[in-house]
Amino acid sequence: MAGSVVRSPLSILFYVVATAAAAATQAANMTSDEEYWAKRAAIARSYNRGAYVSDPVEAMNKFNSDVQKASSETRRSLKRKYKGPCMATNPIDRCWRCRADWASDRKQLAKCAMGFGHKTTGGLAGDIYVVTDASDDDMVNPKAGTLRHAVIQDKPLWITFARDMIIRLRQELIVNRDKTLDGRGAQVHVVGAQITIQNVNNVIVHGLHIHDSIPHSGGMIRDSTTHYGLRTESDGDGISVLGSSNIWIDHVSMRNCADGLIDVINGSTAVTVSNGHFTKHDHVMLFGAKDEHTQDRVMQVTVAFNHFGKGLVQRMPRVRFGFVHVVNNDYTHWRMYAIGGSQNPTIISQGNRFVAPDDGNAKEVTKREYVTEEQSKDWVWTSQDDLFLNGAYFTPSGGRNERRNDAADLIKARSGQYVASLTQFAGALSCRVGKPC
Repeated sequence: MAGSVVRSPLSILFYVVATAAAAATQAANMTSDEEYWAKRAAIARSYNRGAYVSDPVEAMNKFNSDVQKASSETRRSLKRKYKGPCMATNPIDRCWRCRADWASDRKQLAKCAMGFGHKTTGGLAGDIYVVTDASDDDMVNPKAGTLRHAVIQDKPLWITFARDMIIRLRQELIVNRDKTLDGRGAQVHVVGAQITIQNVNNVIVHGLHIHDSIPHSGGMIRDSTTHYGLRTESDGDGISVLGSSNIWIDHVSMRNCADGLIDVINGSTAVTVSNGHFTKHDHVMLFGAKDEHTQDRVMQVTVAFNHFGKGLVQRMPRVRFGFVHVVNNDYTHWRMYAIGGSQNPTIISQGNRFVAPDDGNAKEVTKREYVTEEQSKDWVWTSQDDLFLNGAYFTPSGGRNERRNDAADLIKARSGQYVASLTQFAGALSCRVGKPC
């Protein structure tokens, strides 16, 4: 785990300036719901400010150092399904996997986050809440034992599932702060509507299958034990992170949602997306939703050990503003491009494997959108130790990113040649109680 970060007055001033525009837009004559969400947003911004790292490269290099120390040098073939003994091949998994007693010490997982979301502990400080009922019938007064009842509680909770289940959401599921959604020990599918993480802090989503989310018209929906209100239409994302910080999304399997699989927007920061398996989708990840959302300059996201697989088209991720560390991921499929952006984001690609499609017009990994080459020439987009196959290529720009730390911090991520091993167990795992996971 990385240590505390000392922030300079200049970096704090930068954060305040970057978020001031969002705060200034609040209207004087709000409805009670608007006032409620404005207060939540103000509280969330204070947490986001605390989560913002003044030197993101230092955090990135700490991540790289941990990968170097812990990663395996074995490799695997994508064409073969592993059937041997439990094997943890990257440092996040080595922190908790392959212990037969994992179910009696579930909260060990809270010590395992890495990257910009490394401080995320979810429901570590709370009780275990077991979801026993897959129904989702009441948006305002959800039944005890349902997932919706669990996530709205105003206290930390570690949420588990009593058995395999398909939870068909009737409206977006709004998650309160200090929660862990832990799908280990069951095969849990969340379908029908998106998971919304809005203006909160400290949430882990782990081990779920999330797919076939569609837009919903909104209505009266409860988001805490003390508040429910009128929600507008939800987009049909898989997971939507808005104005939140210390968020860790790990070992999810996601596909086929109406909008994006994962959105990180509205000034969210300190986010890690790791060990995911993504398939059958067009717009995969959107980090920063609109050009006018300058609050996303504080966005810091780590994308690590994921497998971007069959049926994907683009946005893995697509970034506006912010700083994104894309490290040791396996890109085996895309139809248009893999990594794109606009509005001068910093994108550091390290140790990824890029396998281009056969289409000769889609070999380029990168895409700079709505901008000329001259306008984007100073954007810092770098590729280090990536592996390019089948004609794939990365177009860098902006030269070297400035590093403000000593040589000991400059340990690189594992080379792209090791990605097959590092991502071998991406996606929701088939963990069963009493057996190594």
